[in-house]
Amino acid sequence: MISSNVIPPMADAQRMIHDGAAITVELSRLTKTFGSHRALDGASLSIGEGECVAIVGESGSGKTTMLRCINRLVDPDNGIVSINGRNVRDIAATELRRSLGYVPQDGGLMPHWKVTRNVALVPWLSDMADATERATNALRTVGLDPVEVGERWPHELSGGQRQRVAMARALAASQRCLLLDEPFGALDAITRAALQRAFKKIRETSQVTAVLVTHDLREAMFLSDRTAVMHKGRIEQVGTARELHDSPATPYVAELLSFASDGEQ
Repeated sequence: MISSNVIPPMADAQRMIHDGAAITVELSRLTKTFGSHRALDGASLSIGEGECVAIVGESGSGKTTMLRCINRLVDPDNGIVSINGRNVRDIAATELRRSLGYVPQDGGLMPHWKVTRNVALVPWLSDMADATERATNALRTVGLDPVEVGERWPHELSGGQRQRVAMARALAASQRCLLLDEPFGALDAITRAALQRAFKKIRETSQVTAVLVTHDLREAMFLSDRTAVMHKGRIEQVGTARELHDSPATPYVAELLSFASDGEQ
């Protein structure tokens, strides 16, 4: 028997895909330990409808762990992750992941599937009759010609093209929230800049909610509405680029800003 205060997992996830409304994400006092390493130490963060928040920090600060708590690739030891006010633990993990676009650093494409089939994965799994049409539209959205690339294998694409395909896959089922884990980190400077511009355009036209993990503070400030600075499993400060520059909350934030400024000189 289903409890009256718990929405059935499939209905919950499908609503997040199809209702057309932007998604809010709330992470409250998350803790997570891997062996002796405390990856998250009471970290909290709120992402509003249609907002892009970037999470920055040094390696091992907990950025990726925090991101993966949203789609339950990692479950926190304590704390709550909620989407549109609903605890993600009340949603079956598989259905939750299908409702959220996810772009890992390496793209995560199926090497034995051609491009169109890769992009159509989530619509197909969600029994959408127009899965192929959604895939071709998503490829156009990220600046790829579906006729040119649709029947190619992932290994036949450049690194930038593979990341565009990964982003198309994350958008193909009309997901209202994108989770991006260092999506531009392994690309050359020219390709990286082109994909950053493509991402900004997607956000401007779709109003999708986004959480972006990056080690590059300048990239974070360019792409996001607000930036969350993370250090040793904690959120040190969240703010706009101006707020961080004008009033760094901790010595670590000030140090990170100084390194970014040095890199611009």
